[in-house]
Amino acid sequence: MQTVRMYTTAVCPYCIRAKQVLKAKGVAHIEEIRVDTDPAERAKMMELTGRRTVPQIFIGDTHVGGCDDLIALDSRGGLVPLLQAS
Repeated sequence: MQTVRMYTTAVCPYCIRAKQVLKAKGVAHIEEIRVDTDPAERAKMMELTGRRTVPQIFIGDTHVGGCDDLIALDSRGGLVPLLQAS
């Protein structure tokens, strides 16, 4: 299974929902990077994604986007293959 990295904040309902979706698909570990406690990480997130909002989700080297993007990817049937790609 691909590594999953997620830029998050402490209280973010979209982050919580995204984690629920990923765990339901069998993701055991999500590397969370808190941007609310580390401004340098927020700057890095914005540089990588061009976005200011959280969550920002990476599966392997692929930037999936936010929670809505993750759910849309799953509804198209693309989430599981991306997670299982080697």
